Amino acid sequence: MCMVGDVPELNIENIEMDLKEYVCLDCENKFKGLGKSVICPACKSSNIEIVSAEK
Repeated sequence: MCMVGDVPELNIENIEMDLKEYVCLDCENKFKGLGKSVICPACKSSNIEIVSAEK
């Protein structure tokens, strides 16, 4: 994106995200993630379960 003049200020601390904590049912890895198609970063399995959600 090309802009002329001042760049609009973006404060990422005020953006709310649905960060959820997951546990992999295959390797028992616990991790946090976002989105609809979350996979385990350790074993790449999609056999996961939500443990908690933060806002």
